[in-house]
Amino acid sequence: MFSPSTITLVANPPRLSDCDTEQKEYALKDKDQYHKKLKKAQELMLQVQQAYYHQGKRAIIVFQGWDAGGKGGAIRRITEKLDPRGYRVHPIASPTKDEQGRHYLYRFQTRLPKPGSIAIFDRSWYERVLVERIEEFASPNEWQRAYQEINEFERMLTDDGVRIIKIFMHISKDEQLKRFEERLNNPIKQWKLTEEDIRNRAKWELYEEATDEMFQRTSTMSAPWHIIPGNKKWFARVEVLNTVIDALSKEMDLSPPAVDEAVIKAARKQLGIEIAD
Repeated sequence: MFSPSTITLVANPPRLSDCDTEQKEYALKDKDQYHKKLKKAQELMLQVQQAYYHQGKRAIIVFQGWDAGGKGGAIRRITEKLDPRGYRVHPIASPTKDEQGRHYLYRFQTRLPKPGSIAIFDRSWYERVLVERIEEFASPNEWQRAYQEINEFERMLTDDGVRIIKIFMHISKDEQLKRFEERLNNPIKQWKLTEEDIRNRAKWELYEEATDEMFQRTSTMSAPWHIIPGNKKWFARVEVLNTVIDALSKEMDLSPPAVDEAVIKAARKQLGIEIAD
């Protein structure tokens, strides 16, 4: 008889204050070095995606982080070389009127990955214990019980064979201000900055406290949190890719599947093609 796995919290969950957002020691020196590392990581990511597709596996990548923290840029680099049929990106905004009348996890349950695919959430169910907590869209009782609900939700998924990777893009307050200024002065990026982003910045300390509590109460052995230092964009993008690849590759056979014998025979007979050993 099947019994669900135990939810085991990580003994020493990450904290924002322990993260060096600059990572100067590991910063990439020039664009050529960045592109080489990015290309290698993207090729490995494609290999991982193909393994999940051929083996019918499912994965979820969750992105949280500060406004202008680099979530969108990291997601673009993850998906840039992937087969578009094998992943879906779900940008999460405010719930619709229909969604507001249902349990907050409902809209995520309808976006879960099908076999052989990867679902990427640009913000997620963790908004319940971040934005909805700080902005008082959820009552104290609602966001406090959400930690257990989220852990149970993720356990349900991992028990069903879904791999969950949780990424938090961390930048300093000064770096965020610099990026806000850059967005305001770039016509192509102006749309990215909202009044809500500016308003949220005034509550930086409250969000820090809520984020650390989120790490403490939802970083589990089966779905731990990974903080990515984000002040250096090149470093952050490669680090996200490597973190995702490492997590998705565990206990996975990444070798390509053998060619179907029927295909080999048909190619030989009808096309005159011989498959090299």
